Amino acid sequence: MEMAAAAAESPVVGGHEGGEVRLEALEKRFEDVVAVDSIDLEIAAGEFFSLLGPSGCGKTTTLRLIAGFERPTGGDVRLDGVSLAAVPPDRRNVNTVFQSYALFPHLNVLDNVAFGMRYQKVKRSERERRAQEALELVELGDYGKRRPHQLSGGQQQRVALARALVLRPSVLLLDEPLGALDAKIRRALRVELKALQEEVGTTFIFVTHDQEEALSMSDRIAVMHEGRVDQVGTPREIYEGPATLFVADFLGVANVMDVEVVTSDGTGCRLRVGERELRAECDFVGTGAAAAVVRPERLRVAPHDETGDNVIPGMIDRTIYVGSNLQVMVRLANGGVLQASVPNDGVDLESHAQGAPVSVHVPPDALRILAPSGVTPAT
Repeated sequence: MEMAAAAAESPVVGGHEGGEVRLEALEKRFEDVVAVDSIDLEIAAGEFFSLLGPSGCGKTTTLRLIAGFERPTGGDVRLDGVSLAAVPPDRRNVNTVFQSYALFPHLNVLDNVAFGMRYQKVKRSERERRAQEALELVELGDYGKRRPHQLSGGQQQRVALARALVLRPSVLLLDEPLGALDAKIRRALRVELKALQEEVGTTFIFVTHDQEEALSMSDRIAVMHEGRVDQVGTPREIYEGPATLFVADFLGVANVMDVEVVTSDGTGCRLRVGERELRAECDFVGTGAAAAVVRPERLRVAPHDETGDNVIPGMIDRTIYVGSNLQVMVRLANGGVLQASVPNDGVDLESHAQGAPVSVHVPPDALRILAPSGVTPAT
């Protein structure tokens, strides 16, 4: 009764048609530990936005700050331009789906979905209608009379989504909701979850440590590291143009080479790798020691006598057969190793045997150069 009375007295912040979230210098400290370190983010209404990073990077704490389950040490969270600093969790038009779905075992599926509307003073007939619509939305329209224990893990996850969406939140927060499912179901639900978000148009903020989940569903991704945001961008921007070594290494497999930038004019540069020179694209002016990043699928393993620009000789150190492709490790003359992904399109396995001399072609546009310290960004 007290909760219902409070709901009547205090308006909900954020409308169903909104959903723009801004984090301004947001900070959270737990005694001497900085969990979230002054981050700034803008998340557009209707966007599928992912917070990606390893355990302990601050992504779940950030989500809890948006939900109101944690109070910030500094900074602010704004929903549709309104500060949430003084707004309790139950007054924010934000809903959360956790990894543990927390369905009520004594209620059937329809009543589980309708439960939250009791505190919105929605009439019983309207609750049942909206709950049924939400179940139809997640393709569980015929499951309303079942109990949670009669559902698979994937179906329980859909019920949790329906229960959150039926309240018509401006923003839906998802804290690794696929983490408890097996790999095959996760892959299928990734497609369904993105399609659902596009259909309802609600802002989704998705927390995950799984790079494939983030890449396959997100409009944009924020990669977090030690409480900070290392990079924000579309999946393609972050994967193909990592801004830091951490982003390059965390998001997929990356070859990292120590190089010497010989010349650079802001659009193109020449690098020295051992005794070889390579051409690359770059966005800075300057020279010096740097790191070059290239993805395995952009490398081409060629015959050992191939010549031309951006060709490095080497020897096959190891080949791993993984079905759809071969992971070929090529040891270079300077002792470094490059991993190339070779499509399994009938390739001759003998030509990729251990010890075989080969060349590796590195396309200039595939090289991402992390600028040496003290250089000037191109304008």
